[in-house]
Amino acid sequence: MASTLQDRAAARRAALIEAGVELLGTVGAAGVTVRAVCRGAKLTERYFYESFDSRDALLRAVHAQVAEAARETIVAAVASAAPHTPERVAQAAVAAFTAFLEADPRRGRVLLSESFTDSVLAQHDLELIPAFAALLVTQIRALPDPPDDVDAQLTAVALLGALRTLYLTWLQDDPSIPAARLNAHATALVLAAAEIRSGHAAS
Repeated sequence: MASTLQDRAAARRAALIEAGVELLGTVGAAGVTVRAVCRGAKLTERYFYESFDSRDALLRAVHAQVAEAARETIVAAVASAAPHTPERVAQAAVAAFTAFLEADPRRGRVLLSESFTDSVLAQHDLELIPAFAALLVTQIRALPDPPDDVDAQLTAVALLGALRTLYLTWLQDDPSIPAARLNAHATALVLAAAEIRSGHAAS
């Protein structure tokens, strides 16, 4: 019986998050209200507060779910890249993220743009930086002659910002370029930036 109650509660929570993804990914953060989410999930506010103590908590859960799905997609693509060269790994990671965004247009808005309009999402964005930077650091360290750890970390963080802007521009269809060209450019950007070395300059 307890298991059934927990399953139902989990199903309601999942429905609320999905309603949040729909709202955040189509009308934006301003449209994500407790009432609108409950309407989308076909649940009462009582069940909303069973899972979340506030709208902000839901926003964080929605953002976290899409971000984790993106991270898992990239990790899986990198793990299966063959041959496992820096070039192929970068290509696989970039192509996987592009396909992830193309598969559901809501994801780009949830993950990349709405944090510019909502302070809760902006803060959560900052909290996600280490996890996504770590993916790039791993790629940089896999180079035959990698830069030091400080350079790897700085480059990873810088690339996150550059790639975000690149993808936002692409999603807005300005300039209008095919996904294959975007992937080629993003891959070249990652590989070129990975070679940056500033350690000798600091000394």
